[in-house]
Formats: sequence, C-alpha cells, structure tokens
Amino acid sequence: MKHFLRVVTQFFVFLYCKCLWRGLKFVARKLTGRCELQRICYNNKHGARRTLKIESSLKYSKNELLRSALSVHPDKVEKTIDDIMALKKINPDTNPQLGISLQASLLQIVGYRGLVGEVEKLRREPYDCENGHHETLLMQLWKELRPDTPLSGRISKQWCEIGFQGNDPKTDFRGMGLLGLHNLLTTTRGRRRKKEVIERRLRLIDPLSSERERRLGSAPHGE
Repeated sequence: MKHFLRVVTQFFVFLYCKCLWRGLKFVARKLTGRCELQRICYNNKHGARRTLKIESSLKYSKNELLRSALSVHPDKVEKTIDDIMALKKINPDTNPQLGISLQASLLQIVGYRGLVGEVEKLRREPYDCENGHHETLLMQLWKELRPDTPLSGRISKQWCEIGFQGNDPKTDFRGMGLLGLHNLLTTTRGRRRKKEVIERRLRLIDPLSSERERRLGSAPHGE
C-alpha cells in the first residue's frame, strides 16, 4: 500500500512539474507580458531568495542554453546574459536593470557551484604519505598545535596528544580525504591569529603587563 501511494505521489508531482506548472508559467507570461526570469527579478529584492529562484528556473528549464548557464565560466557570464536576453526577446535598452540583476545572481551561482566542486575534489583526494605536499601540510599541523614540542617521528604516539586515533594520522583522513587536513589547518591557524590579536590588544592596553609576566616567570620560587 505504501509503495502504491509513493508511486501515485510521484506521478502527480511529475504531472505538476511537466504539465500544470508549465501551463501556469505560460498563463503568467501572457497576463504580465514578462517571462519567469523577469518576474523573479522584478518581484524579489536582491539577495539569496532571488538568486535561488533564478537558479531553480534555469535548472528546470527546457532550453539547453538556460540550463548550461549554471555551469559557465565566470568570464563568460556577461555574454551568457546577452544570449539569454536575446533568447527571451527582451530589449536590454528598455530593461537595463534586468541584465544587471541576472548577472549578479549568475555570478553568485557559478561561484558557489565552483567552490562546491573544488571542495568535493579535495574531499575525494585521499591522503598519500608518499606525496610530499601532503606530508608538508601534516607537519605544519603539528607545528601549529605543538610549536614548542618536536615530533619524534612520522609515526608516533605523540599524534594521539592532539586528537588522532592512532600512531599514524593518515588513517584519520579516510572519510574526508585531504579536505579534513585543510580544515584542521585552517582552524588552528585561525585560532593562533586570534590569540595574537588578543595579545597585541592587551599589550596596548597595559604595555607593562608583558614585562611583569616575564619578571614573575623568572623569579625564584619561594620568594
């Protein structure tokens, strides 16, 4: 019974997307004299909501040009907007703001999709102990977290001190690949920079504090 209901639901969703929704868009265009992209840009303020609607409209379009606009290179966005305007028979002279709005949203879309692609590529790249670059990043992580403690060896129990599960940290990157290592490095570097900023501000507030701390640290115990 559940399977039957799921099939029926999927059928009505398909019917809505392929027939009813396209029919509604056709009626809306005839009544307003504007295509869907125009209605989105004119009825929504600049921001994520408008960009998401434009992305959805392009993604589910029947036209190949509109669907391919989501994956163009950022340098070709302007030409793609001109092609879309020509396809929709929109006069750029009477609709100057439309081109600007579409270009801003499309740049956000292709930029975001490009970033997601780069992140996914890093996630799929496994950590390779034979790769010098990977090993350099791993050693940088140790120096960030234990700057005053030398590492006894590439495979060492010391890795457990900073949260790794075993003596060889490469086994902890099986799920997230090289992305996990990059995330750890970014986080530790960010924390170090914040600490340095706080220390500089404290020295500006009380320039004698560092000198007092140095004297207290060097004073003999028991005084």
